[in-house]
Order: sequence, then structure tokens, then C-alpha cells
Amino acid sequence: MKLAFANFIPYSDIMIPSAATSPGGGKPSRRDQILAAAAELFAQHGFRGVGIDDIGAAVGITGPALYRHFRSKDAMLGEMLTGISEYLLAGGTERVRRAGDVDTILAGLVRFHVDFALQQPALITVHERSLASLADEDRRRVRRLQRQYVEVWVTALRAAVPRLDEPHARSAAHAVFGLINSTPHNRHLPHEDLAELLTRLALGALYAAK
Repeated sequence: MKLAFANFIPYSDIMIPSAATSPGGGKPSRRDQILAAAAELFAQHGFRGVGIDDIGAAVGITGPALYRHFRSKDAMLGEMLTGISEYLLAGGTERVRRAGDVDTILAGLVRFHVDFALQQPALITVHERSLASLADEDRRRVRRLQRQYVEVWVTALRAAVPRLDEPHARSAAHAVFGLINSTPHNRHLPHEDLAELLTRLALGALYAAK
């Protein structure tokens, strides 16, 4: 098994668009701040356990003032989970298109997801617990994006392990997502050490699927 780390982007250089950063990397907008606060609260107390007033208090405004930015709490959740699904699909697609041998590309894809999970534990938790709370249209969109993201992994994995058929590749990808997305419950190591460990475990599991 070949574990290729040569083309990894350093952990500190990964910029994940989240509720904590503005699209241009500058000062977060009020909308970004609201989404960041909502993600933390939803992760801690559950989507149903958080009110508009709670989110407003977390960013220093009244609850009703949030309606200048979002039409409802449901809309916040929809934008939050749709946004991370779009980010993962775009980032994963970009990484499999990079020049390099198939092992390096697969390793880069794994590290991309590991870095996302380590930097966004609240979003991982919200997705895990609150996907069913999405409005029907948002849930269908998130599911569609997720299926497309899985197929990115299937393509990369089958290129690196040619004898692997699609059902096994798809099942392996889902299993590795479960491993990587356990990060909200795994904080025993510094981020970089944990990133390296998770990457090696994930790659070992993927290559063992053949």
C-alpha cells in the first residue's frame, strides 16, 4: 500500500468557507456571524432546542433582528447544511482533477475531508443530528450533493484500486466518512497529529477494501 503525502496542503493553509469567515477571507459579515453562532448552538442543544432569541443573544442582537438576514431558523439550517455539502463537492472535485498519480490524488482527497472535519466539528454534529429537520427541498438538495460527493470518492478510489467494483468502493467511502466524521468526539491529540492519524487510518481502510 502506498500512502502519498507529497502533495498535501499544510493544515494551517486550508481555508474552509464557514460561518466564521467572510468569502473574501476578511472580517466575518453579520450573516456569517449568525450562522457561526447558530451552528455552535445547534450542535450543543439540538436544532429544536434553540430559539431565535438564543441565536440573537449569541451575536449581540435581538431575536427578531435576525429576520433581516434570514427568513427563519429553518432557512439558517438549510443554508448551513447546503453550504457545507456544496463546499465538499467543489473541493473534492477540484482535488481529483489535480495532476498527480492516483495514490497521491486519493490521499489528497482523504486529507481534504479530514481537514474539513477537524476545522468544523460543530457543522459535522449539526449535520449528523439535524439533517431530518431540514425543509423537504433543502434536504433533497443536500442528499443530491452528498451523492455526487460520494461518486467523486468512488472515482478516485477505483482509479487507485482498479480491481474494486463500484458497490465495494461506494461502501468503503461511506465507512471512511464515518471514521473521519467521528472527530467531534475525538480530541485526544493536537489537530495536526490527529489529521495525520485519521488520514493514515482512512487510507489503510480504503486500500484494504480490494
